[in-house]
This record gives sequence, C-alpha cells and structure tokens, in this order.
Amino acid sequence: MKVTVAKSAGFCFGVDRAVNMVNELLENGKSVYTLGPIIHNPQTLKDLEKRGVVVVDSPEQVPAGGTIVIRSHGVEQSVLERVKELQLDYSDATCPFVAKIHRIVSKAAKEGKTVLIAGDANHPEVQGIRGHCDGACYIFKNTEELQNITDNILTEKDKPICVVAQTTFSVSEWENCLKIIKRVYTNATIFDTICNATAKRQSESALLSQQCDIMIVIGGKQSSNTAKLRDVCGQNCTTYLIETADELPLAALKKADCIGITAGASTPASIIKEVLDTMSEFIEGADQNLTENNAEGNFEEMLEESLKSLNTDEKVHGVVVGITPSEVYVDVGRKQAGFISASELSADPNVKPEDIVKIGDELDLLIMRTNDQEGTIMLSKKRLDAAKGWETVAAAEENEAVLTGVVTEVIKGGVIAVTNGVRVFIPASQATSSRSDSLEDLLKKEVKFRIIEVNRSRRRAVGSIRSVLKDARKEQAEKFWETAEEGKEYTGVVKSLTAYGAFVDLGGIDGMIHISELSWGRIKHPSEVINVGDTVTVYIKGLDKEKGKISLGYKRAEDNPWEILKRDYPVGTVADVTIVGMTAFGAFARIIPGIDGLIHISQIADHRIEKPQDVLKVNDVVKAKITEIDFDKKRVSLSIRALSEPEEATEENTEE
Repeated sequence: MKVTVAKSAGFCFGVDRAVNMVNELLENGKSVYTLGPIIHNPQTLKDLEKRGVVVVDSPEQVPAGGTIVIRSHGVEQSVLERVKELQLDYSDATCPFVAKIHRIVSKAAKEGKTVLIAGDANHPEVQGIRGHCDGACYIFKNTEELQNITDNILTEKDKPICVVAQTTFSVSEWENCLKIIKRVYTNATIFDTICNATAKRQSESALLSQQCDIMIVIGGKQSSNTAKLRDVCGQNCTTYLIETADELPLAALKKADCIGITAGASTPASIIKEVLDTMSEFIEGADQNLTENNAEGNFEEMLEESLKSLNTDEKVHGVVVGITPSEVYVDVGRKQAGFISASELSADPNVKPEDIVKIGDELDLLIMRTNDQEGTIMLSKKRLDAAKGWETVAAAEENEAVLTGVVTEVIKGGVIAVTNGVRVFIPASQATSSRSDSLEDLLKKEVKFRIIEVNRSRRRAVGSIRSVLKDARKEQAEKFWETAEEGKEYTGVVKSLTAYGAFVDLGGIDGMIHISELSWGRIKHPSEVINVGDTVTVYIKGLDKEKGKISLGYKRAEDNPWEILKRDYPVGTVADVTIVGMTAFGAFARIIPGIDGLIHISQIADHRIEKPQDVLKVNDVVKAKITEIDFDKKRVSLSIRALSEPEEATEENTEE
C-alpha cells in the first residue's frame, strides 16, 4: 500500500495566526470572546471553548473587561466601527490576505466602480468583503451566476468594474469566470486574490488525487476551503471528507493500493497526526503486503519523516508562501507552519518584508523554536545570514578586502553598516572623507569599506569607509595628473571657501580659484559668487606637479565687462546709468556691472553748480552720454550736459 501526504496539508498562514493570537491572549489571562467561530474546525473550537473562549454573534454580547477577537475571515466595516464605539478591548485576527481585499473593494467603491466578488455569498469572509464596499456590489459562485449578472444586471459593458475573489475560491472556477469577464467587460480591473496557499493546496491535491485510488480530506465540514479540496479530489478518485480519525473509512481503505491525504487550511497538525497514527496502526494490522509503500518506502518511515520534530538551531530549506507587513509564512516541507518575523528577516531594521522576499522564493533558515502542540516553527533568516557572513567579514580583515554594505543606522559615535547579514560599526572618524561631512547623508546608502578590527569572541567588527575613499581619491588623482594641462576645462564641486578663494573637488584632487578669479567685479568674499556644494565649470590656469597645486580660472573672457562695453557701448552711446558715488569734482555712475564712469562736475548740468549733490544723489538713475573711453587705463567719461547741447544749438540757429 502506498500512502502519500500532501506537503501543503494543514493550517494556512492566516488561520495559524488567528489561533496563535487567541492562545496568546489566553496565556496573558484575558477573557476572550470571538466574533463568530475563529476558524471553521469544530475540534479546535471545542478545545478553545474548554479553555474559556466564548463565541458571540455581536459586539454587544461582550461584557465589560472582555477582549473580543475578530475572526480570520474578517468582518464588515460597520462591525469594526461598532466595536470601537463600544470601546471594547479587541484584537483583529483578520487574515492579512483578506484584509487586502477589504482595502481593494473599499477603494474601488470610492472611485465609483462596481465590485464583483467571486465566492459564496453565505460565507463570512465574503460577507465581510461585501461590508467594506459602499457602492454597487454583486457576488457570484460560478460561471452560471456570473453569466446572469453580465446578461441581466450589468449590461453596460464599458462600465468600470473591479473583480476580486474569496481567498479560498476554486482556482479552476476562477479561471473560467475570468474568461467571461475579460470577454464581456472592456473596463475591468481584476485582482487575483485567491490565497497562494489555497491555490497551491488545490493544485497539489488535484495532482495527488490523479495518482490515488482514494483521497482522504481532513477538515471541518463547514470549511469552505476543505469543501473545495473535496470537490477537486472527487473529480479524479473516490474522496472522503472527515473531521477526525474516528471517521476514517477503514473498510474502503483496506481495498486501496494507493491512498492520498490532504487537509484544509483550518485543520490543526494534531488532528492530521491522529489520522496518520490511526492509519499506521490499521496498516500494521493488515496483510504484510499493505505495509509497503512502493514509491516512498515503509509507511512508518514516511510518517516519521512527515511529523519529525525540528530541533532548535537546525537548518532548514523553505519556500515563501505568504507575506504580511509583520511576518513571512514559509513552507519547510513539514506539517508545522513556518514563520519568520520581520525582525528576523534582515539585520537592516528599515527594510520591509516585501522588499526582501517574494512569493516562491527559496530560503535557507535557522530554527529558533518549535511548538509541536500548535504545529508551528519560528524561523530566522537574519541569524543564518549572519553566521554565514561572519566568516566573510572576519576574512576581510586579513586580506584587506573591500566589502559592500548598506548604512542602516546613525548612532552615537558613528554608523552601522550591514554586509552579508553582519552589522559592522564604522566610527565617525572613519565614516567620511572629512570630519565636517554629515553622517546622516550616509543613512540607507550603499557604501564600500574595509574591516580594520575584529573581535572574534564577541563577533564584532569595525570598518572604515574613509580607507576606501582615500584609495579611490589617490587613484583618481593619478589619472588626473596623467591628462591635466593648462587651459583644460573640468566640472567640479565647491568643497570649501576661504577669505582668499574657493577649493574645488575635481574628482580625486582639489584645485583653488583665487578670489580675483571669481568675478570681473570686486567682491569681498567668495560666497558672493558661489557656495559650498555648487557644481562649477573651471579651467586650469596653472599647474605645479611637484607641490601638487592647481590654480583654477572661473571667470570667462566673454564675460569681461570691458569687452561688453567695447561691443555694446561705443563712444556716443546714451545709456541709463546709476549714481553710485560722489566726489568734490563729480559723480561716479554704474554703466554695466563691473564698470563705473565719471560724470565731471562740469558735465552734470548746463549751468554752474557748487557740488554734484546739488543735482544728483546716490541711486539716482539718469541718462548720460559716453564721451570718452580709455581701455588701457580702464576709464570712462560720461556727460549729462551733452544731451542738452544739441537742443541749444538748434535754438540758436533758429534765432539767426
């Protein structure tokens, strides 16, 4: 006789989470009330009832001091609001995958979309989903009901539609329904919300049932997903749905050559073990030929392999089958449900589970603790990564290898960088190329560093980013000197300012722009022209390779105000000028930035004045004529009086 147990049989992620939540509340001395059955398994519910858990139909039935638990199927939004109105202490055990559907339909309804739900209208999960949809909503459980909706209700084919499915909906039925939706509605948004564990369990059971004479499906008769498994298997072979080992059809099993076993998402490991134990005893009492499992060896060995305890610190290989914001559900090929809390996924506390893993990823993990009674295993990826990565980090100190990591924290005295799952402390003095650089700028950035100190007994390592930066700058400097020549242009970043100029990082080496090279006009400080962090284009004015000094030019010849004056302001030009200064012999006026001209006191007015202030004041804008330019001495003469002379001459000619 060959007996095969489906790998995915038993508690799913959401159910296990809900049961664990109730158990934790009981352990903390809480009086627990579940809003409806926490899961659809009578044996589990009976066990919880013995421990004091009470099932209620409404929040109003919960007495003062009690804690109400929202079941894994979720509830309507109005029920949640009522719980809060009554100010009840509550824990929400809604399966994260179900909660996701709640968010989808709620958003769709607000956007004016009509929601279609594939599922059983009488199932609490579907009722909860419907209760989060404020707009038009229709439910269908098969292609016939969907066809009725498309033909007689939602006849507008271009209407915006949002389609979701109950997490335990039949995969094959869903695929058939999608064909209709895609064909009929041109504006449909479809969300495949069937739980991965459900899809995997159904496909695995379908394949197994094709290879067996009899399938045993273990689970509550009120469980939707268990009923789906029975239907899937029943299409291929004789299938029995049982809740406990007492219901095993032993007479029928005795005639079978190949038996397959699977279990619903609400079936605890203890019941699966009870069924397997009963079958083991039954097989031992039967003919010797029935004890041989043709494909997998002796049935007792298979049972031992299926249910063997996993020891703490043992390494296991698992596949990710579910992800929530706080934990990851992993199939490790045993009856126990594997969990990795978010804190045990990575040494980086800032990352989210979905940033690290995705459904289907295969992981090597370390067992932290097991709970055979509840059938769960707590796992760690972070600790195994650190154990593997430590050897790499320790070796890096000896061979001076450069490691790559991400800065996850800025702490007192430095930063923490994670590489190969190992936290490395980098002191502030070794974190940046300059002590003035901000450590905060490194947060969440990828950095390269060397290991400069290792404490093997305490598994602590100290790194240096500066060491790598220093080598990189040295290499860049060598390349710079190979190609540097006077007149060559570079783009650099202003690194620092002094009273006499600005230092610019050219990439591995610094050059200086003297203050006189920053502007054609006079400035008192470089900050009047540029600031630290500015990207500037400069050219080399002078090189001293022996001393490693580079003089840079910044102002351009085409920006020379005297060249602009020569081109745009020839002698005879009338311009608007601004009075910028006064003397006893005249006034100075700004023609263009960088060039001031003198208006002699005799050229300010057409009559004699004692001093320039009699006619002008600083900041006055007046029209003046350029009467003379001395480019060698950099002098310009201006005249206001000259603008009135032609008019006077004209008047004299008229009188003659």
